[in-house]
Amino acid sequence: MGILNNMLVYGIQIMPKPLVKQFAKNYIAGDSLNDAISVINKLWENNYFSTIDLLGEFVDGRFLAIKAKNDIIDDILTIRRLNLPTYHSLKLTQLGIDVDKELCIENLKEILTVAKQENVFVRIDMENTPYTTITLDIYKEMRKYFDNFGIVLQAYLYRTEQDIEELKDYKPNVRLVKGIYIEDKKYAIKDKQGIRNNYMKLLEKMIDYGYYVAIATHDDYLTNKAIEMINQKGITKDKFEFQMLLGVREKLREEIKNQGYKVTVYVPYGMDWYGYSIRRFKENPSVAMHVAKSIFHIT
Repeated sequence: MGILNNMLVYGIQIMPKPLVKQFAKNYIAGDSLNDAISVINKLWENNYFSTIDLLGEFVDGRFLAIKAKNDIIDDILTIRRLNLPTYHSLKLTQLGIDVDKELCIENLKEILTVAKQENVFVRIDMENTPYTTITLDIYKEMRKYFDNFGIVLQAYLYRTEQDIEELKDYKPNVRLVKGIYIEDKKYAIKDKQGIRNNYMKLLEKMIDYGYYVAIATHDDYLTNKAIEMINQKGITKDKFEFQMLLGVREKLREEIKNQGYKVTVYVPYGMDWYGYSIRRFKENPSVAMHVAKSIFHIT
């Protein structure tokens, strides 16, 4: 296994596209919006909701940021025109936060304006810690004008409990995730059970504060604990949902849905599938390990 670890450490950057695409095809709808629509409709036939994500992040120029904004607006218009059971997720680095903060804010305003007109929900994904504060600041600023969008919080960050306190007056719609980015131990809980315990503490706090919570996890320990807590508190089903990534833990997804809970599936698509996959491998080496094991038939 040591040899495999070394291959992963030195090989992620040079993994050939056919190899990465073999992995990506299970977790990404395809290159085009039509590919995403096909997946959305198949999910809906099986009583799953969805959110789409046009792949792209960390753009380094105004043109790409504006193009992403225009493409997302086109997606939103298509969602309404076809009355699709989905909404849109996006990232601020996709809209140019690293290029020009004001450009990013203007792009986001345009998106939220169209989304409000079309009655389409939008969620701002949370990225790694250099962007946490600015993402929450922009969320709070935009809430002065819009209420048709939500945010993401990460359970492994020590700061998240305080962030929940500071957001409680907004009664936000929040997707709660464990957190996938590799963070320094001064910012993030590192042990598995510690993250689980914090996830449940944060989930309970948000529910008690009246947040709408998207419980986003593939951990059956957490889904069981969440259902147990929801039942104990008598929380109605219009106050929460479960969310999972496309292609991940489909059996668990089916079990949750069959218990009568709303399940939303995250459906990424776009030409940036290679960059997206490589970044996910780098951020979470356990994903790369899983791929390598399947390639080399290691158990």
